[in-house]
Amino acid sequence: MTPIAAEYRDNLLGGAYMIGAMAAFAIEDALIKATADTVPIGQILILFGLGGALLFAGLARLRAQPLFSPGVVSGPMRARIVFEIAGRLFYALALALIPLSTATVILQATPLLVVAGAAAIFGERVGWRRWGAILLGMIGVLVIVRPGTDEFSSLSVLAILGMIGFAGRDLASRAAPRSLATPILGLYGFLAVLIAGVLFSVWQGAHFVVPDHKASLWLAASVPVGVAAYALLMRAMRTGDVSAVTPFRYTRLMFGIGLGIALFGERPGVITLVGSAFIVLSGLVIIWRGKGAGPVPDPEHCR
Repeated sequence: MTPIAAEYRDNLLGGAYMIGAMAAFAIEDALIKATADTVPIGQILILFGLGGALLFAGLARLRAQPLFSPGVVSGPMRARIVFEIAGRLFYALALALIPLSTATVILQATPLLVVAGAAAIFGERVGWRRWGAILLGMIGVLVIVRPGTDEFSSLSVLAILGMIGFAGRDLASRAAPRSLATPILGLYGFLAVLIAGVLFSVWQGAHFVVPDHKASLWLAASVPVGVAAYALLMRAMRTGDVSAVTPFRYTRLMFGIGLGIALFGERPGVITLVGSAFIVLSGLVIIWRGKGAGPVPDPEHCR
């Protein structure tokens, strides 16, 4: 096989992994949203985080990887856990309280914040065209949220706070020790979800409930689906060129909006679709401008 053919094959395979990851993440969101109708958010996060942590811990042990090392308590990892807690908590609240399609669309602006943060924190070169694309994406978020109008819902801010938390988590992941393997990052990421659930439950004073049959099935299914989504994302970002694979992450918009319509009877308006177009366009511009112009932001740890 020629190098060009091998590169084409890897890019095609990486794109397939990314599409699978985005579909799994959208299903995970839908399962958590459905569970939140009868189970407190704090309890969902505790059980979801515990299940995911156990699965990743088992995977790490199968690979003979130590569950704890000095890198786990490094500064970037501590920051990663804090941002993970914030991102998971606020995004879970958004899933429970606003339409799935709206939360999914807002979340797609995360890579834009990662690019801006990489320039501000790591000194990565970002030209005026990419800064313009970031601004366009943020305008897209404002179009969707519509502050200052009768359609504005303060609950949409929860999705924005979740997006900021995930962007901070991704930036901290870029600075985390390279010695930490994917299962270890997954383990501590899901432990952060568990901590978020405990903190919210204590703050809210919520009591645990016994989920009914449907809620139990949805919650149980969300754990392996979430772990599979994370694993597929890792595989995608390690197969093919980042600039070729990354655009496929926007398929999550299609999956999220589709599940919102099919399962929850949502009807995204024209304004939401216009804002979505702004966000997708800005992300594609950043990826295109990143070719040959410095590092492309690696969303390996993006939710």
